[in-house]
Amino acid sequence: AAIDRAAGLALEGKVDAIVTAPIDKAALRAAGYDVPGHTELLAELSGGRPVSMMMVAESTPLGGSLRVVLATTHIALADVPAALSIATIRQQARLTNDGLRRGWGLEQPRLALCAVNPHASDGGLFGDEEARILEPARDALLAEGIAVDGPIPADTVFVRALRGEFDAVIAPYHDVGMAAFKTASFGQGVNLTLGLPFVRTSPDHGTALD
Repeated sequence: AAIDRAAGLALEGKVDAIVTAPIDKAALRAAGYDVPGHTELLAELSGGRPVSMMMVAESTPLGGSLRVVLATTHIALADVPAALSIATIRQQARLTNDGLRRGWGLEQPRLALCAVNPHASDGGLFGDEEARILEPARDALLAEGIAVDGPIPADTVFVRALRGEFDAVIAPYHDVGMAAFKTASFGQGVNLTLGLPFVRTSPDHGTALD
């Protein structure tokens, strides 16, 4: 009810931004909401518009900033390959590019596409998502004028971002992005939803019921 009310106030223009507290996904489902989390619920309440889940830490113990966008969010790992598509990657990159231009004032954000498979598949030895999805998406985005690199293996792309080479990394699935982000900046970051008609942030941690 608090989420519904906060979103309503923002959509009515009575507040400019909302900060959400962590929510237990199982409790949300038990309460009758058929959505996996805040991001999807707020998108639904805002008219079903496309959104991005961006984790943001403007400073980290490792020195640099780290911004990670999750191309797919709260789905099972087994469902990730079917959920990934050229259209999904392009949409998430556009939202990220626009968000960084509007929110951070970056004229030409530098984006990196994180690979799905080990070693970015090593030329097709370990999967084909890089050649079939990420590379065509990259080429299409470059043609649109969006500065994007990749696919870059997951074991190096976040290090390169922390060193300042990229303004944001687009991770293909939840845990590859979240594991890197929370290892680098746990307790110092926020979750920001790109694409909403208002600013929404949340702590970078969950409910911690223990």
